[in-house]
Amino acid sequence: MEYTDYDTRLAAYAVVTEGDRVLLARLRVPEAGTWTLPGGGVEFDETVEQAVVREVLEETGYEATCGPLLGVRHHIVPKERRMHDNGRPMKAVQVVFRATVTGGSLRSETDGSTDEAAWVPVAELPRRRHGLLVPIALGWAGALHP
Repeated sequence: MEYTDYDTRLAAYAVVTEGDRVLLARLRVPEAGTWTLPGGGVEFDETVEQAVVREVLEETGYEATCGPLLGVRHHIVPKERRMHDNGRPMKAVQVVFRATVTGGSLRSETDGSTDEAAWVPVAELPRRRHGLLVPIALGWAGALHP
């Protein structure tokens, strides 16, 4: 399949840790109740680093600085599973950075794709519904404990 035959969604995510806890946001849509890293789609006029900072603020209330790149993940979303059906499959490209809180205070997003933000103990992750990106990115960050 040629690149002109599918859509690409570029998204940027942050791994923010404090001791043995990770900052997560709970999705309201499309997979309600699933915990994920703060992050989301990169706007046309911003860099991936700017997107990480904006998304952390929008979804958690924290001001942050973007740290080093941890990794890039991609997966295919078949046209039947797309949130906005346009008859085309999509390649989702997820760029993950380490980030550090520099200000603000924890709050949940209103009228966005998430509905709650929380510091979650890493050891509690097996008992919480979360997206696949969470353990992958925590592994890249060296934040998973055996």
